[in-house]
Amino acid sequence: MKYLIASDHAGFHLKQELIKSCEHEWIDLGPESTDSVDYPDFAHKLADAMKEGQAEFGVLICGSGIGISMAANRHKHVRAALCTHGLMAKLARQHNNANVLVLGERLTGVDVAKDCLTQFSETEFEGGRHTARVEKI
Repeated sequence: MKYLIASDHAGFHLKQELIKSCEHEWIDLGPESTDSVDYPDFAHKLADAMKEGQAEFGVLICGSGIGISMAANRHKHVRAALCTHGLMAKLARQHNNANVLVLGERLTGVDVAKDCLTQFSETEFEGGRHTARVEKI
């Protein structure tokens, strides 16, 4: 499965770890170092790439995950879910049809982040009663 991935400087190391250790086709939208950058720029870059059809799913990472998820969710076609454990990631896909997994490097360890990505990747949207709810977002 192809994933877009982006972070800010505070999420750079976790981004690199996921790219290195998780077997997905990654499109890395940056940044390329830990030099200070603004998280909204990378959230918007990922949202634009999704809109262009470069990939159906994405991963965003900043220090806490809060700011970058807020920026991403400004886009109508993005349903970004900040997850701190695997069950949250599973439910975000299953019930909310989330298409962007958001992680906070300063709050989420590498193993938990990998579990979140696994659960997110392996779970399908359940549809049914959840469809009308998602359409209201």
